[in-house]
Amino acid sequence: MKLNSLHELLVSELHDLLSAERQLLQILPKVIKSASHAELREALQEHLQETTAQEQRLEQCFQKLGVPARPGRSHGMVGLVSAWMELESAEAQADVRDAATIAIIQRMEHYEIAGYGCARAFAEVLEETEVAKLLLETLREEEECDRDLTRIAQTLINTEAELHSL
Repeated sequence: MKLNSLHELLVSELHDLLSAERQLLQILPKVIKSASHAELREALQEHLQETTAQEQRLEQCFQKLGVPARPGRSHGMVGLVSAWMELESAEAQADVRDAATIAIIQRMEHYEIAGYGCARAFAEVLEETEVAKLLLETLREEEECDRDLTRIAQTLINTEAELHSL
């Protein structure tokens, strides 16, 4: 990897984000299937649909930059996906598993929020206005997903998990 300019750094960040989104597209159907709470499944299903649109936006960013849309290797997302796979195979009470799932998915969202925020800042400095707008749209979706998962955790899942733990 060559990082001799902010443009190269932006492209590198976009490659990482494309890899992260594609990993999410692979794992989210399994996460949805494993969730026991209907509202959590619905939120994750909605995010799966958003993730497809986010992948397409990233491809548009690459087009606008005149760069091939090759995903890099998002090592951060690899680790987060591995953490969820460990949870999936663990023996756990359903509500507790849902609470753990939310925690892991929120870590994934925070990883993406950081990546999209940095990439957007790079695009703005480089005066890649259209790229910055696309990245901002996705950043807002990621933040909204995080807020929605927090609400579900705080108002439903965590309380139920605690009640079943007693």
